[in-house]
Amino acid sequence: MANRPFVQSSKPDVMPTHDELFNPTLAALHRLGGSASIPELVEAVITDLKPSREVIERPHPGRTPQTELEYRLTWARTYLKKYGLIENSTRGVWSLTPRGLETTPVGPREVVRAIQAQVAAEREARPQETQEEQQPEPEEAAEPSGTWRDILLERLLVLSPPSFERLCMRLLRESGFIQVEVVGRSGDGGIDGYGVVRLHGLLSFRVSFQCKRWRDNVGPSVIRDFRGAMMGRAGKGLIITTSGFTRDVRLEASRDGATAIDLIDGQLLVDKGLWRCRAA
Repeated sequence: MANRPFVQSSKPDVMPTHDELFNPTLAALHRLGGSASIPELVEAVITDLKPSREVIERPHPGRTPQTELEYRLTWARTYLKKYGLIENSTRGVWSLTPRGLETTPVGPREVVRAIQAQVAAEREARPQETQEEQQPEPEEAAEPSGTWRDILLERLLVLSPPSFERLCMRLLRESGFIQVEVVGRSGDGGIDGYGVVRLHGLLSFRVSFQCKRWRDNVGPSVIRDFRGAMMGRAGKGLIITTSGFTRDVRLEASRDGATAIDLIDGQLLVDKGLWRCRAA
């Protein structure tokens, strides 16, 4: 086992199973110094495996904005956590445990068998619970459909554009922005509004923001158009959406030499506590 590589060769046009992602996930964490955020982990695994664009961008057939690859990586992390090799903080940072730091590449079947045995033992200890209730669940709040997250996103999707923009204004103000305004006029090049961020009461910079009340993921053309509209108007950009962002969007948003654009997807949007804000 000690000589087995962390990342084995695979067909770039075939979607890897969650257990085939165990070792790539461990390799990524080792390469990133033992800890990483979820976006960093996903990007590192993609860099190592070099899958085709179709594999990278294939959407998960559910109500989550995740791609299918991101969804399977979620399950890979869940299994590795239950196996004792990685752990995650409340801020969504994943890190290798002491055992994980010393672990050579694992045998995927060994990990799966160990978790199945763990689940069986838990089921036997609590026979009143059903098998479905005892199955391992993703550790990143990948909740079943119909939960409060889905309900909230559906409610956001039926808001009128002005109401959604006002809701985003409220979120920005609650996050410390000042002088927040909605442009509300045509020909603005995709800019819905502006706000000012002040750091420690000394430094401040202007931020352009754009609100996308969409079901489909935001594509890279949106980033390019938004960045062009920002020229000479603000030093930083922010896009808020009810959907998600493709990998190309995330790469374009943080491209070297270009104005940085931060991204808030639907999951982060609800995590920011929007259920407490009411549209005006």
